[in-house]
Amino acid sequence: ASPNRELHPQLLSPTKAGPRKGHLRHKSTSSTLCPAVCPAAGHTLTPDKEGKEVDTTLFAEFQAWRESPTLDKTCPFLERVYREDVGPCLDFTMQELSALVRAAVEDNTLTIEPVASQTPPTAKVAAVECGSTNTCALSGLARACRHRIRLGDSENHYYISPSSRARITAVCNFLTYIRYIQQGLVRQEAEPMFWEITRLRKEMSLAKLGFFPQEA
Repeated sequence: ASPNRELHPQLLSPTKAGPRKGHLRHKSTSSTLCPAVCPAAGHTLTPDKEGKEVDTTLFAEFQAWRESPTLDKTCPFLERVYREDVGPCLDFTMQELSALVRAAVEDNTLTIEPVASQTPPTAKVAAVECGSTNTCALSGLARACRHRIRLGDSENHYYISPSSRARITAVCNFLTYIRYIQQGLVRQEAEPMFWEITRLRKEMSLAKLGFFPQEA
């Protein structure tokens, strides 16, 4: 599927002849703020008016990765994110299924579907459904499950709770953005790109802690 450019305005438009820069974050010009300098990149980073401040170590790792984007998890930038965010976010109680989910997410072959209001025929349920709509297949907790997941080409479906769905979605959103960068679809300066990655990491942390949007 094509990237949604309304959700990601920084993506390169295919109708443009050349690259263009996305919307850059407005930087504070207050004389009371002392710019931080990243020694590795030789780049001056100005804390913005919301009180955020770039971690120079993380930014240096990101800059090094951005010079030659890769999906290799052993590079310092991605190794840190996988260790601190992706791994914990996809570490569910049901370890065997958890490992399968993580592999499918990394391979971009996991599908999340809403649970149909009409129950399929009994024979079909026995063949492809795993668990019930009252128990999350990943956490093992009794929860109302309005979505189910399918891994790769498997015909098996697993019901998941809103919390488990939020955790999977948060990781997928991060990896999607990383793939956009790796494919050259993102046209931004380093700092706003870094802050978008930081926001996505924050979403993974919140999801891991149990926060998720209420479903209608």
